[in-house]
Amino acid sequence: MEKQTIKCSHCKSENVIKWCKRKTQNRGLIQRYRCKDCNNTFTLDDGFFRMRNHPQKITCGLDLFYNGISTRKVQQHFKAFFPHNASNVSIYNWVVKYAKIMHKFTDNLKLKIGNEVQVDEVEYHRRESHKKGIKGVQTNFFVDSVDTKTRFMTGSEYCKSRTTEELKFVIKKVKNKTDNQIKICTTDGFNAYLSAVKSVFGYYNLKKGLVKHNQVTQLRGEGFNHPIERLHNSLRQRTKTFRGFHGSIDSANAILKGFEVYYNFIRVHQAINCCPYELATDLKLEDNNKWLELIKLSKQSI
Repeated sequence: MEKQTIKCSHCKSENVIKWCKRKTQNRGLIQRYRCKDCNNTFTLDDGFFRMRNHPQKITCGLDLFYNGISTRKVQQHFKAFFPHNASNVSIYNWVVKYAKIMHKFTDNLKLKIGNEVQVDEVEYHRRESHKKGIKGVQTNFFVDSVDTKTRFMTGSEYCKSRTTEELKFVIKKVKNKTDNQIKICTTDGFNAYLSAVKSVFGYYNLKKGLVKHNQVTQLRGEGFNHPIERLHNSLRQRTKTFRGFHGSIDSANAILKGFEVYYNFIRVHQAINCCPYELATDLKLEDNNKWLELIKLSKQSI
């Protein structure tokens, strides 16, 4: 990891010195700095600025959550081992907050993938409102894509429906991230994929064979898209214990963006015996706590 350049949070000067350490109740001693140009003191924002819990505890909560533990059970776990407990709402807020921070960083990494990606969707049911007494359930879809060579999850989005425009949005994002490395785009037989793939990759490229749209329909005996279905098995394993996504599409999308980070950077994939990011990116994570390292890298990149 490259050494971070310390800049004053007030005037952005690099002419700073260590000043003292601030004592906190639950996070220990935090280094303060003084700017020799504007004479202000400040602390570094390492992703946990003004958080009341220790970074190790917060990242432990993220890891437990994405390994299948509910927020209330994570709270019970913390109650047994940490004197200063955190509520289940705090743990949920950590998941949403840091999923957005990490995904913003990882979504901009340059990818080195194979020539085929598979695109598919998973159906979810979401309550129209998180408030009590308001009934109604909406059917939404989580549209995602995976590279068949590195098993890297190249793009995803939690959508209200699976219209052509929403499928096009995900496929276009995948195309831009992979820098035209894709030669085969494999989908199922859903008709909306025809116009979505044609619009993103271009009618000329499909006609000349520069890019192939491979539609596989299992009911017709044409095969089975194993890599992305295996990904969906892992996704369902985590989300099957959810009582639905309650009210907010934004938070549902954030939680599943966090799963994308977990799948690509934390979880060791059995087929390749490593994390997908090790094959698909040049990123090197040296810390055993990859959650913590990703959060710090995300804040440094801002």
